[in-house]
Amino acid sequence: MRRVLVLALLALALPMAAWADGIDLVNQFGSISVSASGITSVGSQLKQFNAVTATPGHSLGSVSFSTGALISGSIMSGGTFSDVGSSFVIIGRGNQTPHKGTIFSGAFVGPITWTLVSQSGQSLTFQLSGTIQGTLWNGHFVSGTTTQTIYSVPGQIAQGIGHIRVGNTSILTPEPGTLGLLGTGLVAIAGMLRRKFAAGA
Repeated sequence: MRRVLVLALLALALPMAAWADGIDLVNQFGSISVSASGITSVGSQLKQFNAVTATPGHSLGSVSFSTGALISGSIMSGGTFSDVGSSFVIIGRGNQTPHKGTIFSGAFVGPITWTLVSQSGQSLTFQLSGTIQGTLWNGHFVSGTTTQTIYSVPGQIAQGIGHIRVGNTSILTPEPGTLGLLGTGLVAIAGMLRRKFAAGA
């Protein structure tokens, strides 16, 4: 009975141990080129990494991304882009980020949504959003989401030109302490099952 109770407690604890912490990023400025072949960003600045914010006129690094081809809808009214051949890369600069160099290197996973969210006079606002997966500087494989708010005007967007107003990216990261708990729980369950099978043999 005692073993069954311990197993039940471990089973309840394991799902909570999978993900605990995260990285929240904000990028601003830069531009995009958009066509039926895909969307590519240029020159967007990393302005915030969790609680660390870049001083005015400076950045913590850069954020760049690209999508696959347009698979439904249209550029002017919104649609869906493919993740095939996509990328999402975050580069850190200086001592304010946890790593100088590539912080995250990955790509979009699944369809990428391109939505016309508002049209006021000659001003158009779009949102590009999707799920990303890749590797952190420390070798951990992680996933997250990004939403990039982009503005343009009809003449520019018809030529494939847009400007990044702000981007928000959240990446889930494994917390070493909870991953240790997960590993310990799995070892304990395996040991108990082994003893049970050995006793029954």
